[in-house]
Amino acid sequence: MKVTVNIVRIIVGLLFIFSGLVKANDPLGLSYKMQEFFELWGMTKFNSWTLLMSVLMNMFEIIAGFALLLGWRIKLFSWLLLLLIIFFTFLTGYAYLSGKFKNCGCFGDCIPITPFTSFLKDLVLLVLIGFLFIKKNFIRPLFSERLNTVSMLGVTVLSFGIQWYAMNYLPFVDCLPFKKGNNISEKMKIPPGARPDSFAIRFTYEKEGKQYEFSPSDLPSDLGSYKFISRKDKLIRKGNAEPAIKGFSLSGVTGEDSTEIILNQPYAILFFSEDFSTPVSKWEKGFSKLYATLKSKNIPAYMISGRPNDAPKEINGTSFSDIQILKCDFTTIRTAARTNPCIYLLKAGTIEGKWSNKRMNIVQSIVNQLPATSNPPSQ
Repeated sequence: MKVTVNIVRIIVGLLFIFSGLVKANDPLGLSYKMQEFFELWGMTKFNSWTLLMSVLMNMFEIIAGFALLLGWRIKLFSWLLLLLIIFFTFLTGYAYLSGKFKNCGCFGDCIPITPFTSFLKDLVLLVLIGFLFIKKNFIRPLFSERLNTVSMLGVTVLSFGIQWYAMNYLPFVDCLPFKKGNNISEKMKIPPGARPDSFAIRFTYEKEGKQYEFSPSDLPSDLGSYKFISRKDKLIRKGNAEPAIKGFSLSGVTGEDSTEIILNQPYAILFFSEDFSTPVSKWEKGFSKLYATLKSKNIPAYMISGRPNDAPKEINGTSFSDIQILKCDFTTIRTAARTNPCIYLLKAGTIEGKWSNKRMNIVQSIVNQLPATSNPPSQ
């Protein structure tokens, strides 16, 4: 029995650590997924708390996984793990049964899995954790109490540090379609070989007080004696004909779409500032220097914001107050920019690099090495 318990606790512990680390790589991603749940439940007042909840949940998964492996405070963590997996099973069960989610976010954007797969995973984990809860007396500490405690303190610091870095300097591993090396125009196209959705047309008619449903090939010969009620396009097979990048459309004050013009520039800088929650004063000095270099090299720079009407006021009086301001779908900006602000260097639409505003010096050094364009940028 002891061997079985140890095997199960290793499996469960490693899975929780892995799950926590994958999501800790991008805590904002889990935060946005939580907001999807809250919006469906009419609980949007909790949206401002989702980032904190995401960080704490990721930390707990990592800490609980290590606690299980080390056998540290096992009575406490057996209860906490049991309560957590019951909660997770409820969420993934809801995601699967409601049919409103394509990905529950259980392993972040790096390992997207369907709600059904995630629900099955949590059901299995519920059984395994239930077994460990019953047999917790067989679990013994791996090291001394003092060494285990010091190890857990280190794990706690690490689990927070990973997330702090990701939120300030971008995730360690970029699993989003806007990652370095991707061409945005190509990612906006439906991938070759993609399968479109398949629909079956169904007509509803009424005759003598009864309703009948027919396919186009089964319409009765005396159709004139029926009363038409409705037509439905019934989805019979879900396809995968969706581009990796959706909603990336850039337009200025006139509303004219400038996306292709920008993506065809030899070089361009995109400066994403979602909502100016990070004050301009925090990045003004670095961006002023960068903007001056860009102008001297005739390399266009664009500010992309979910609040384009507020941007002129926010940057008024700065050396870059004449920068072209573009609007973009709010959700697309949150996908493209995991820090606020975030800077892209594009080469003919390909993402050559992306950085947090805290890395302005790196962007400056790279731009210094770029060749100047012969003609002024088309704004």
